[in-house]
Amino acid sequence: MRTMSKLPILFFLAFTAGIQAQAIDWPDWAYARYEPISDEDFNIPARSGEPPAYSADGSDVDQPKLALPGTSFSFSDAEVNNFYGPADWYPGDHPEMPELVARGDPERGIRACAFCHFATGQGKTENAHLSGLPVVYVMEQFEAFINGDRSTSDPRKPNTYEMIRISEMMTEEEKLEVAEYYVRVPFRSMVRVVETDMAPQVETLRTQLVVPIEGAPWIALGNKIVEVPENPHATEALRDPRGTFVSYVPIGSVAKGEELVETGGGKTIQCSACHGPGLRGLASVPGIAGRTASYNMRQMWDVKMGTRVSPLMEGVVANLSSEDILNILAYVATLVPHEFSQ
Repeated sequence: MRTMSKLPILFFLAFTAGIQAQAIDWPDWAYARYEPISDEDFNIPARSGEPPAYSADGSDVDQPKLALPGTSFSFSDAEVNNFYGPADWYPGDHPEMPELVARGDPERGIRACAFCHFATGQGKTENAHLSGLPVVYVMEQFEAFINGDRSTSDPRKPNTYEMIRISEMMTEEEKLEVAEYYVRVPFRSMVRVVETDMAPQVETLRTQLVVPIEGAPWIALGNKIVEVPENPHATEALRDPRGTFVSYVPIGSVAKGEELVETGGGKTIQCSACHGPGLRGLASVPGIAGRTASYNMRQMWDVKMGTRVSPLMEGVVANLSSEDILNILAYVATLVPHEFSQ
């Protein structure tokens, strides 16, 4: 089993990848950053994923209750942000949750899966979209976190290291239970794509969610994607699992991406060869249609940088530039997913 003592090796690999990336247009936007990575970023000590401690303990009795449309439930801020039993706004949207999904394990410091990924597994831009993923694929990812095959090329992204820690502590039975739960929840489209040459100015919150700066004028988008919640308050403060995002992408990027996806453009292979018709998934290969560009970009870039091992994808991304991948994922975000069936 992989231990935390191997984390410095990951730092070295990420550092090497970072140096390589300087010459090939590192996509900071996908990592919720809008400034270049620096040498100092590879010397941040708290990257092993310390167990979280925040939990509702009854001290929220005087807090006002919060509400969302379409549900009769109301919760306090402490209940919404309880690591070990977060608010479940729409219980009708998902099957009965396993213990680890609903409440985690405070003794081991394992947060409820529903805290970050929601009870539906939709997740947000800063984490994985688990709903509808094949069981085999999810189990493979747990193993990849443990054996060092799945890390991050940007050490400023701490939730990757938390997933490594959690994967090491979970039993095989727990992993299978989580995987079998999330495959039963259909993934729904969560992105509205807008081609533009201007986009809102943004800031990155403590949770790594990127949100617009209220009242700030829009600025030139440039060669990046700005992906923000349609309703930042509901997504961040209320943890709305039905929240959606808008992706501001460069003008012309969707058509360029479609060309690469459908033909390979002489640089790669057709994406449907592995991800199936409409990129909705094929056997144990996950669907990627309709998922956020930020998440998909991180996965492809980490493979390109060597911090995520994927024999299936390594050849696919080898000849793609950062701009190529951006175009591909701008198009992929426009596609409509459907329920994955095993």
